[in-house]
Amino acid sequence: MDDALSIVLPAKNEEAALSRLLPMLRTEYPEADIVLVDDGSTDGTARVATEAGVRVLASPYSMGNGAAIKRGAAAARGRAIVFMDADAQHDPQYIALLLCKLEEGYDMVVAARDGAGQASIGRGLANGFYNRVASWMTGHRIADLTSGFRAVRADKFREFLHLLPNGFSYPTTITMAFFRSAYPVAYVPIPVGPRIGKSHIRPLRDGVRFLLIIFKIATLFSPLKLFAPIGVSFFLIGVGYYLFTFLTMHRLTNMSVLLFSASVVIFLIGLISEQITSLTYRRQG
Repeated sequence: MDDALSIVLPAKNEEAALSRLLPMLRTEYPEADIVLVDDGSTDGTARVATEAGVRVLASPYSMGNGAAIKRGAAAARGRAIVFMDADAQHDPQYIALLLCKLEEGYDMVVAARDGAGQASIGRGLANGFYNRVASWMTGHRIADLTSGFRAVRADKFREFLHLLPNGFSYPTTITMAFFRSAYPVAYVPIPVGPRIGKSHIRPLRDGVRFLLIIFKIATLFSPLKLFAPIGVSFFLIGVGYYLFTFLTMHRLTNMSVLLFSASVVIFLIGLISEQITSLTYRRQG
């Protein structure tokens, strides 16, 4: 499958890791189209990649991991694309597992990390929370929402390039998009080694951003699952407040009416959003 395979690596200041990773990739997949997207590195990242004989797409300044992924996916020549981090955490020997699973009829196969593969306890807990929220939103079990090691069918992936953000949350968006579009997704458990170099993720800022993106994506892919519980909550609060005022003052207050009205409006917004989403993701035969 080498001649139909592209391997895309977004990289920023990963000279040390690439010196070890790229020769391994070239040995394992000598005919593959390997694309390194240099996201404004200030070290020898581009030089190491050029010396290894891989294609280099260089940016004059950093535009983000998602932007590098979009650029690499657009330039990839293979029918299948493997995305992997350039920090040497991902062992090239596991690419074959992802591709074998892809050949079973899946459109995307994700390498799922276990607890030992998380950078820290805090990151592991946060990723576990993201996985549960996303699983609820999609109705499918998501083993690793933020894994950057995955194999996809190129034509399916490119359908959603316009939705992908420029930051670190592209795995979240593409996973939700595939599930919403009924493209089958599989997870393969794979061990992850320690990264070489310094992580570019800032836990507090990017953690809040990931959470906001999940809810933003929920309104884009499954809005009723977000709006319906909020509407029901307003309705139940209205019922409770009405019972309180009826028992204490024997009347219906304006606040109860406002809460009932808000619950109906929120539910209707969710219903309309769901219909718009369904029209957006209706594919022509």
